[in-house]
Amino acid sequence: MRVILIGDGKLAYFLGKKFVAQRHRVTIINAHPSEAEEFSHQIKATVIVGDGTHPPILKEAEAEKADLVLALTAYDEDNLVACQIAQHYYGVPRTIALVNDPAHQQFFEQMGITVAFSATQILANLIEKRADFEDIANFFAVDGGQIGITEIILDEDSPAVGKTLQNLNLPTGALIGCIIRQDKAFVPRGWSHLQVGDRLILISQPEHYQQFLEVLTGKVE
Repeated sequence: MRVILIGDGKLAYFLGKKFVAQRHRVTIINAHPSEAEEFSHQIKATVIVGDGTHPPILKEAEAEKADLVLALTAYDEDNLVACQIAQHYYGVPRTIALVNDPAHQQFFEQMGITVAFSATQILANLIEKRADFEDIANFFAVDGGQIGITEIILDEDSPAVGKTLQNLNLPTGALIGCIIRQDKAFVPRGWSHLQVGDRLILISQPEHYQQFLEVLTGKVE
């Protein structure tokens, strides 16, 4: 399968590696030159620097040959436009768009996006169904146990409190998928500050979990 992945950050990185490991032909469109260069060294994929909403960039990525386009940027309007151009101009049969604001999900579906998903809504629903848990509780393992999803709550002694994600020395195989703050859930970016009482949804490979936990809480299990 030929996959075009539009986006940046750890989500794009891990998905790109996953698709390559599954022997798909992957092209990543990343708007940030320095990160795109890193991706090109770390992932056996074609990496293009540019804006995935621009038809010439999609043409350079050979969108007309793609089986799937995933738009995973932090901007819903960009994800929608990229998928629509891929569908209508290049005939891509399947498109998947990240919806950062859950309120936009229905609109994306009405506009013909094959799959529109809200990570915030998915994770919030998971948490809603598990109201009684300890401060640290393993939710479940996915992908044959290769990935774990965990929740932690930051207290006043947590060394991560007051820091931005980009200033934390997080292990490579780990990311914060969602922050729940005052009953509102959102997908964090690198500049997001962590606060006391934040409930974090952690996604990590098992071998990195203890280091991940120590960076955020100063504790290990």
